[in-house]
Amino acid sequence: MTAIEPFELFAIRYGTNSGRLECQNVLGGAPDKMGSDLSYYVWVARRSDAVFVIDTGMDQATADARKRTLLRRPADALALLGIDAKAIDHVIITHLHFDHAGTLGDFPRARFHVQDGEVSFATGRCMCHEPLRHAYDVEHVVSFVRCVYAGRVAFHEGAEEIVPGLTVHRTGGHAKGLQVVRVLTKRGHVVVASDASHLYQNMEGRLAFPVVHSIEDLMEGYETLYRLASSPDHVIPGHDPLVMSLYPPPAPELEGIVARLDVPPRARG
Repeated sequence: MTAIEPFELFAIRYGTNSGRLECQNVLGGAPDKMGSDLSYYVWVARRSDAVFVIDTGMDQATADARKRTLLRRPADALALLGIDAKAIDHVIITHLHFDHAGTLGDFPRARFHVQDGEVSFATGRCMCHEPLRHAYDVEHVVSFVRCVYAGRVAFHEGAEEIVPGLTVHRTGGHAKGLQVVRVLTKRGHVVVASDASHLYQNMEGRLAFPVVHSIEDLMEGYETLYRLASSPDHVIPGHDPLVMSLYPPPAPELEGIVARLDVPPRARG
């Protein structure tokens, strides 16, 4: 049997949201206690035969409307790793929320991989209700539907292998069709959790993030994350600023911008 080449894996920080209360990060959290900031990421899995971008982030207009700080456009951040967004063939969209599925136009040749249930939810009757559509951006969703009509979307249902060493797995929970990505790296199988767990605090404490489609699926999703990963240290939460301090940059000048996830983390203080 031919050995599978492992991927390099990177987290790229493109935005922030600070001044959050605990109740904004944990369902039932204290309304008078400060909580963790959020960082916004896209991820890259790269090896000799393929480059996969995981999520496409948001643009400046969305950041302004949502009162988030955009540090850099995701396509510009990719360039820091020598990656041209215009040349990317495959993008995995973990879910269609505003901070994960914007800037699709920066990837003009990409095929977008998404869970079937996420698209049906984001374009169906539930979007008639503001609380259910709040985390979605209508222009992002419309752009995505245009990609569907252009034949540029690959639909997945549940767990599927994209290429050897890289699989997607539907967990749901935070969003109806949220999927996580399991990546074979030189240190073992790393799981990019995206919003299956926003912070280490959420999955380690089995605490729900307040924006949730199904608490049942969210809690079961935490178990799935740990089952798929080679160890608990192989699960990467989707918005935790700690990721930037736990994992080293690929080059000194990228400290705080890009973190290598295919190497072991530093010890938490």
